Amino acid sequence: MSHRRKVGRRLRRRAWFLAGFGLYFAALWAFWNTPVVYPLQVFVVFLHEISHGIAAIATGGSIQRITLSPRLGGACYCPGGNAFVTLSAGYLGSLLWGGAILEAGRRAGSRASRITLGMGAAMIIITLLFVRGGFGITFGVLFGIFLIIVARRAGADLNRILLTVLGLTSCLYAILDIKTDILDRPHLPSDAHMLAQLTGIPTVVWGILWIGIALAVSAWLFLRAFRTA
Repeated sequence: MSHRRKVGRRLRRRAWFLAGFGLYFAALWAFWNTPVVYPLQVFVVFLHEISHGIAAIATGGSIQRITLSPRLGGACYCPGGNAFVTLSAGYLGSLLWGGAILEAGRRAGSRASRITLGMGAAMIIITLLFVRGGFGITFGVLFGIFLIIVARRAGADLNRILLTVLGLTSCLYAILDIKTDILDRPHLPSDAHMLAQLTGIPTVVWGILWIGIALAVSAWLFLRAFRTA
């Protein structure tokens, strides 16, 4: 194949990549406050709270329970450990989970179904071990079952699309959540507010720092995917 033809094929792939991203974000924007996107939002809240728990365990603490609210709230009761690390892990954790899921979908190839299956099984196990409250348990188990069904009945292509959607939504929601919960309403109780009480550094400073990190990571992931398209 000539060099010119290779360049042409690469340009077409990148054009399709940009078109796909544009379509995804347009659809997400249009359906953001609808039942279509709602399960994805709750899933990201789940990732946020489990990130607190993992950070607590990693620094010598434990998880007592995790709760999820139908109004897209949540809490992780995780005594012990390093409070600074645990409080910082929520928004940044959901961002990193999103990046990891996105990269897994991009690299998975024919193994995408196994990754989706593993995520579904892990979600059910974590839910049964740590989540308390009717809404949280119901969502965690049903969403885990949904992932398992898609893994078993859908092909690798559909599973890669699902992983991409979950990863992108987690990254985007982390950015929007930081803006809404911290920058727009710094007086409300939040991870950044508690971190401000712990460190003496204002809530808004933590919000700006975290949203800067989130934007930088998201831009890096986008450029990485674009260059390999």
